[in-house]
Amino acid sequence: MAHLTGMKFVIVGFGRVGMRTARVLQEEGHDVTIVDIDAEKVERAREEGLQAVLGDCNDESTLEAAGITEADAVAGLTGDLNANFAACMIGNEHGCRTVLRIDEDYRRELYENYASEVDEVIYPERLGAAGAKTAMLGGDFDVLADLTENLTVTSIRIPEGSPIVGTRVVTLDLPGDAQVYAHGRDDEPMSIPLPRDTIAANDRIAITAPPTAIEDIRASLMPEEPA
Repeated sequence: MAHLTGMKFVIVGFGRVGMRTARVLQEEGHDVTIVDIDAEKVERAREEGLQAVLGDCNDESTLEAAGITEADAVAGLTGDLNANFAACMIGNEHGCRTVLRIDEDYRRELYENYASEVDEVIYPERLGAAGAKTAMLGGDFDVLADLTENLTVTSIRIPEGSPIVGTRVVTLDLPGDAQVYAHGRDDEPMSIPLPRDTIAANDRIAITAPPTAIEDIRASLMPEEPA
């Protein structure tokens, strides 16, 4: 994926996920505007040099004030699914790419229902700000590169006999506080793992982790040596 600059994004919610996503996009030279109903969060965003609008994202005029009519993408990244969905539906009306934050424990049928209405659904606890950024840019989850000086994204194939075969993807506990943000069967495209997805031999997982932990992570996934 080519490195895209100068795009315009609207992020609804300046909590942990929204803040980190905005920072990454801003550092890469994109135009980011925050929308939040909390005056303190709006002020914090402005102190970081971001454009910010105080208001309810259910109100189309609030999003218009944030520039949604010219935006390339809008992301609903609050902790309120209904607010996030409302922002995405308004984004759809304005031809934006839409990214919806959803809680990790939602059932498959709910996931599929929301997924049919937006461009990307993200689970922040597994995807993180880097993935939210990629989703807003329309990125391919098979394109993996360095995120920051302290975190790297890499793809790992699960070998036959790995101790994690049969484990639910969202419950994986890997060394170095690594987070799994995408998963795929064998050579199929990777996507955000659903709550019930389990690991099979030859699956691939995409993880974010400190570069120094990658060797330990790979070792932890290898078949156990016979006694």
